[in-house]
Amino acid sequence: MTKSILRRNTLLTLIVLSFLNCKEVPKDTTPWEPLFDGKTLNGWHQLGGEAHYTVKEDAIVGSTVHNTPNSFLTTDQVYSDFILELDYKVDSTMNSGIQIRSNSLPHYRDGRVHGYQIEIDPSKRAWSGGIYDESRRGWLNTLDNNPEAQKAFKQNDWNHYRIEAIGDTIKTWVNGVPASHLIDAETASGFICLQVHSIHADKKEGTEIIWKNIRIVTDSVSKYSTKTPIAPIITKNQLTIDEKKNGWKLLWDGKTTNGWRGAKLEEFPEKGWQIEDGVLSVLSSGGAESNAGGDIVTKAQYGDFELKVDFKLTPGANSGIKYYVDTNLNKGAGSSIGLEYQILDDDLHPDAKLGNHEGSRTVSSLYDLIQADVNKPIKPIGEWNTAHIISKNNHVEHWLNGVKVLEYERKSADYKKLVSESKYAQWPNFGELDKGEILLQDHGDFVSFKNIKIRPIN
Repeated sequence: MTKSILRRNTLLTLIVLSFLNCKEVPKDTTPWEPLFDGKTLNGWHQLGGEAHYTVKEDAIVGSTVHNTPNSFLTTDQVYSDFILELDYKVDSTMNSGIQIRSNSLPHYRDGRVHGYQIEIDPSKRAWSGGIYDESRRGWLNTLDNNPEAQKAFKQNDWNHYRIEAIGDTIKTWVNGVPASHLIDAETASGFICLQVHSIHADKKEGTEIIWKNIRIVTDSVSKYSTKTPIAPIITKNQLTIDEKKNGWKLLWDGKTTNGWRGAKLEEFPEKGWQIEDGVLSVLSSGGAESNAGGDIVTKAQYGDFELKVDFKLTPGANSGIKYYVDTNLNKGAGSSIGLEYQILDDDLHPDAKLGNHEGSRTVSSLYDLIQADVNKPIKPIGEWNTAHIISKNNHVEHWLNGVKVLEYERKSADYKKLVSESKYAQWPNFGELDKGEILLQDHGDFVSFKNIKIRPIN
């Protein structure tokens, strides 16, 4: 074969290989937008602690400082649905994370940053890519059952994260390996943060984490979503990892009527309540109290406890969560008797302006006895709110969406005086049971409940 023919064949081979390579690497048409310009911290601001954030060699460098809480370099902009990608390198002695859909609200823990955190964990635990709920519920998705993702993290080297937050679903990848798949509806939007964790006095100050190539997609996000083989962790009507550790129990399983009965019945009411898509709702019957299906109560009784219930109101609706209920009282018309965490549309329902104690029939108040804080963080009608009741050694607290809105001493002289001035004066020793049922009220309006959980306190 002549040299010219060899040269021609070689050239043809190179052309074919070049063509094949071009076909194997399709152009990325994803509409990425940079979150970091590579030169300044424009578009970002710092919250929380006083760790140092600087820009060096087209990267953001965060370094630890003693005697300061967790620090967060936070986007000025708030994001709901998005796909985020970035690279980072972390000192092997540090713990850090990427906050997403996070917030800082004056009424919540004095503005403390809270929300979903995609973990950066170079420790032997190796939970990088797991999902932690910062300053709120703790761990939601660890990597205990995902050894491939645990092995994907590269110690003392650059790592790549992909984070998808679309609707109620959050998915993560570590260096291309699927790490977490969480379905959770707690927070729909918030800012993005780069965290520098606080350090103890025995840790070296000035250890660093470096981020670069930070980019985001916010347009037609679902179109660019990536499938994952990981089965989702679903938090709706389930206990979180930390709740299980801390002794919480589900009061409602999200599917059946197990553990509940009608307050004036042996079993669950045949009408007036519905279970649909993991939501328990009392149906509308024109606003009459306990006139359709009637109140429902737990079959078990509780003494000292913590109770959490998510509730959602419809316009003008009225309901309540009662505790220390005695269903043997008031066998006639109306609701069963017990202390009540009021659930109400304060703007549209006339009860908000009634009661022997001013404001004591507004949402999250101790019904007809004590008004909740007027600056309470109530979400708009049609959105989910979280009621939290703590009762220990007769000290009772009402919380709403993570904020304490009232407290009182059950059985005290002040408490007895309030009762004597209220509609409950007719019931001897009202609210003073050592144990009682938990009740969800039928007040004739459509109101929904989910994530009903209790922690008995010994």
